[in-house]
Amino acid sequence: MTRVLQVFVVAAATLMGSATSFAQSATARSGGEHGNTMRASKTVFDFEDDMVEGELQRPDGIRVISTPPPKQPSLIEIRKDFVAEALKSVDDI
Repeated sequence: MTRVLQVFVVAAATLMGSATSFAQSATARSGGEHGNTMRASKTVFDFEDDMVEGELQRPDGIRVISTPPPKQPSLIEIRKDFVAEALKSVDDI
């Protein structure tokens, strides 16, 4: 029993110690040591001097046209109300 307790205490201490090692320092969260890190709000790529070549890619082959399923009457009856079942459930209570 004491061996199990020792293993549990060592595992708990290891997990608590590793959780703090992944935490960021206060200076890293605030934007560096000086705290004045600026980021661009919009990135613009300029391709005017570069020649960009390519071709339209689409699947080769023909379209598969299937026939629509035949019109059959539905075997499921859609009911408008459930008054009979509601009254029966009230009687059961």
